[in-house]
Amino acid sequence: MKIEKPKGTRDFYPQDMAWQNYITDAWRRVSIRHGFEEVDGPIFEKLDLYKVKSGDGIVSELFSFRRENGTTDFALRPEFTPTLARMVADKANSLPKPVKWFTIPNLCRAERPQRGRLREFLQWNVDLLGLEGELADAETILVAVDFLRELGVTPEHVRVKISHRDVVRNILIKLGVAEENILDAFNLLDRRDKMEVEDFEKAAMKLGLDEHRVQRFQEACRSRYRTGSLGSLCKAIGMPEEDVKELQELDDKLHALGIAEWCEYDLGIVRGLAYYTGVVYEIHESSGAERALAGGGRYDNLINLFGGPKMPAVGFGMGDVVLSNLLRDKGLIPENVAPRPDVYVIAVSDAGSEKVLPLIADLRAKGLHARFSYKTTKNMGRLLKEAVGSKAKFACILDDAEATAQVKNLDTQEQVEVGIDEIAKYLHENL
Repeated sequence: MKIEKPKGTRDFYPQDMAWQNYITDAWRRVSIRHGFEEVDGPIFEKLDLYKVKSGDGIVSELFSFRRENGTTDFALRPEFTPTLARMVADKANSLPKPVKWFTIPNLCRAERPQRGRLREFLQWNVDLLGLEGELADAETILVAVDFLRELGVTPEHVRVKISHRDVVRNILIKLGVAEENILDAFNLLDRRDKMEVEDFEKAAMKLGLDEHRVQRFQEACRSRYRTGSLGSLCKAIGMPEEDVKELQELDDKLHALGIAEWCEYDLGIVRGLAYYTGVVYEIHESSGAERALAGGGRYDNLINLFGGPKMPAVGFGMGDVVLSNLLRDKGLIPENVAPRPDVYVIAVSDAGSEKVLPLIADLRAKGLHARFSYKTTKNMGRLLKEAVGSKAKFACILDDAEATAQVKNLDTQEQVEVGIDEIAKYLHENL
């Protein structure tokens, strides 16, 4: 009986797994370079953990379960932030501050699969807790930008779109949105690019805005300005510069860190989730064809919500699915990301065949990635073709010679004779 994989999941064959490792290795390398430490938690949590953060409405988006005859509801993790909040709250008093953590968890969401969104995916989370001020916001943005730079992405490929929920709230209140409708307005802004203009306008009018103010609402939420132009932004939205003081301080930090050219201000970015408290940002492909590549912001009240002390916090998540789409579309995926064998051992005689296994064992024991042919042929041309096909850096050719072998550099075609006992040393010196 043939059983297909679950909808919205992926099988990782060797080349797929090599690409996945290429991404995760870069995520890990960049995180550590910026002083973040790796953590992880359980792949499932008590269902209540997610309801505390997102409310009962989150349940329909989760793969939840209860053990037979059990009384506790669990769910596969759809995100890592609630686990992080629980972990920090549990040991908040003993953790050195600031807390700089990253993780690369496998996540599951019971959503309809579509381009850029699967039911199972990897996500890179970077969080900085216990540090007041805009430097923390800027540093998390820097980590994301540094990773993209490492993979060949440029400011022409993507934009870091930055906003501030307090600034947007003040604009909405001035336009006539009642305080009790602010979260609904945030959710509307968060969905604006997925809605028809007419539907957006109708929804805005339900928030208490007349036709003129709906137009101003549209203009405000689509205001986009490059870094260094906050004065122009204030004039456009009719706010004093004092009201965007925190954005100005962030702007200064972005310039100091040398990443201002990657960033712009987009007041339509609000991150619909209620737990965000200040600066929010998303990274988008420049044409806007893809969904957000990454998203995050400040969440200063979340640790307290899980029983810990009030603690400033900021972080972002980046999924592997949209990232892979972006890199593929921009031609930034390397031809071969699988690890290359250091050496491929072949035997072209019966005497050489007897030396293959002892040599392979010796090379591997000395830390070399060594492969060999399982074929019985002594046709050197075929065996060398197999070695080249494996992407090996060197071929080691064993023949009737008792104490030596031919070692061939498959990139330069240079070939030298090396003593059997010296092959490992020679490879280490020439790799």
